[in-house]
Amino acid sequence: MEKHPMTPEGYAKLKEELSRLKNKERPYIIGEIATAREHGDLSENAEYHAAKDRQGMIEARISILESTVGLAEVIDISNISSDRIQFGASVTVIDEETEEESTYQIVGAEEADVNEGRLSVSAPLARALIGKSEGDAIEIHAPGGTRNYEILAIKYN
Repeated sequence: MEKHPMTPEGYAKLKEELSRLKNKERPYIIGEIATAREHGDLSENAEYHAAKDRQGMIEARISILESTVGLAEVIDISNISSDRIQFGASVTVIDEETEEESTYQIVGAEEADVNEGRLSVSAPLARALIGKSEGDAIEIHAPGGTRNYEILAIKYN
């Protein structure tokens, strides 16, 4: 199976969520199901059905997290020092049309969140940035049209 690149921080968050689901959420929902069963007829017991639905969601998330953690390839970016963009880099770009600056860190797909400035390594912008240097210009063809960016800064924290 294919490994998934991930930062140490992203890996730690996934492990923390997995632990919380297994050690807190799972036992809690099992208790809720037991309590709902005591209320009698299960066919008309809304609490029971809601708890079973929640249990299904928790178990599905646990399964996904176990798979993701098992396939994670944790890449320590603290030792990277490069003038080219690689996985883990924080990149500041400027949109050449709007002159709006944005900073993104290139991370694994499982830890990506554009609203927090974490861009999936498989996103079109990240793929265009990989291998480029400060001062380079890139062109992205997106559903909203073509965007042109200039790379202002590259940092590895």
